[in-house]
Amino acid sequence: MSLLENINYPSDIKKLPISDLPQLCKELRGFIIAQTAKNPGHLGASLGTVEITVAIHYVFDTPKDQLIWDVGHQAYTHKIITGRKDLFNTNRKYKGISGFPKMSESEYDAFGAGHTSVSISALLGMAVANRLNGANDINHVAVIGDGAIGGGMAFEALNHAGDTNENILIILNDNHIAIDESTGAMSKYLLEITTSEYYIKFKKKLWQILTMKKYRPNLITRFIGGIARLIKGNIAKESNLFSHLGFNYFGPTDGHDVQLLVQILSKLKNINGPKLFHIITTKGKGLPYAEQNQVKYHAPGFFDPETGAIIEKKSGQTPPKFQDVFGESILELALLDPKVVAISPAMLTGSSLTIMRDVIPERVFDVGIAEQHAVTFSAGLAVSGLIPFCNIYSSFLQRGYDQIIHDVALQKLPVILCIDRAGVVGEDGPTHHGAFDLAYLRAIPNIIVSSPKDEIELRNLMFTAYQNRKLPFAIRYPRGAGSLMDWKKQFQKLEIGKSELLVSGKKLAILSLGPLTVNAQKALELLKKEDIFPTLVNVIFLKPLDKELLYQLVQTHDQFITIEDGTENGGLYSAVSEYLIETNSCKKLYKIAIPDQFVEHGDIPNLYHDLGFDVESMSQFIKKCYGSN
Repeated sequence: MSLLENINYPSDIKKLPISDLPQLCKELRGFIIAQTAKNPGHLGASLGTVEITVAIHYVFDTPKDQLIWDVGHQAYTHKIITGRKDLFNTNRKYKGISGFPKMSESEYDAFGAGHTSVSISALLGMAVANRLNGANDINHVAVIGDGAIGGGMAFEALNHAGDTNENILIILNDNHIAIDESTGAMSKYLLEITTSEYYIKFKKKLWQILTMKKYRPNLITRFIGGIARLIKGNIAKESNLFSHLGFNYFGPTDGHDVQLLVQILSKLKNINGPKLFHIITTKGKGLPYAEQNQVKYHAPGFFDPETGAIIEKKSGQTPPKFQDVFGESILELALLDPKVVAISPAMLTGSSLTIMRDVIPERVFDVGIAEQHAVTFSAGLAVSGLIPFCNIYSSFLQRGYDQIIHDVALQKLPVILCIDRAGVVGEDGPTHHGAFDLAYLRAIPNIIVSSPKDEIELRNLMFTAYQNRKLPFAIRYPRGAGSLMDWKKQFQKLEIGKSELLVSGKKLAILSLGPLTVNAQKALELLKKEDIFPTLVNVIFLKPLDKELLYQLVQTHDQFITIEDGTENGGLYSAVSEYLIETNSCKKLYKIAIPDQFVEHGDIPNLYHDLGFDVESMSQFIKKCYGSN
């Protein structure tokens, strides 16, 4: 019988002798591989954190002791050993468990995780609250990656935490790998720590003390202070950044030696104040293919659990991804004009900017997990005469909202915001759906907001934005494949603020923005058989809105439907509502949009059906509205 069969909660792990933990970790790693091979998810990061997860739950008393995972990609072991092993086959599936820690799902998920660099801030807040509430016997642990700790919010939290005496433990999971190659000074700094002669000596001596069966805490404190002074006195550059921020720094050490981790965590548990424990791990640990190609195996899709080989989709012609259309199109523009540059916050591969980087690397900038910096950096490029295409996922762009307002729009700088993963993205769920960009961008003055219905229109909007040198220009498009095979047409400049009349009908006017327009076209084809002939407009530009066409439609139509893959509040529906009120036009207005709620995770077909975005649901809704007059 395997050990894992009898493990359902952390209390079960605590019953095991420490000598059994390596075997348990081996079984957990095998379980994760077997499950994600047939139910794809975030494989690599979770394989790298098996040992530290087991060690944390072995030493600390969760859920009383509070554990936060930064991002959540690394938390599969945590989910499996906190009551969700038998549900793990539903991970990321429609109506199944979330792929990330989620407070409503389990008491062991102390804080929701989806975006990077949030864990330290949340943990510090929880530690302060517990102290003020008199709960002084609770330990607070956060696990954060080397990419995430370089984010601005993490730095802010470290700076604050180090100025307190709160009893928190930050575990820095350092695998030297992000979704793309790690960039920035922090990554280089962590590498220097792991290879420093002084820190190697420090680590050796420290672990000798910490792993002693009997020790005196005051001896450890004196030892740490003495060795730190020794290092600082010998060579200034070897002084530790985290120590300067007020943390007791421990490490680096092997993040895959579970017995050593248990020993060290048991000692650190009894040392007061802010602590940072630096571990070195291998992303994809235990699966050779994943260890060798860590970027590809971050979320590899289906693969052979025995060999690790990725199972390729059946061949056959399919439309390209919007991301690849963007990548090829920006390369074309960059080859036309040396002023074109591209910026991404650690998502070169996901946004297909690798296509341009491989040809013109000096004009592609990966700024790391730093969306705020990416926006203002782009503003600096624009003010100096370059043409920046700043590519950021919709849900991540939320972090740069102040920068869009203050640094870009207020100064009318022609930054081109390429908003990837707009709309419903699928299995990653509410933390990643791009539901709010239309609403939050439309509220800002001096900005053009657009969304293409297909690949050709994406190219033309990019070309239009490239030629526009007056205002910021936002182009939002969805994740995944488009609808056209023959898409690589010559660039054409679009008239800003003008919609496209696709179908001229009667009674009912449908105003559609973005890729759902393709589904609306298909729905109208179905409705022709029932003698239902509404008008269909491809809006293209949410801002400025084509009020001239709206005026014409108001004169000839009694009813309107707006269609958008964004929230119903603040987007196209709101814009048309406002126009009808302003012009005192008494017309019925219906909507197909994301409702005023967070959309859960699941596959796109099911989510589209729930939201009324699929062709059948859309046709039924249009039919109902058409016949209601």
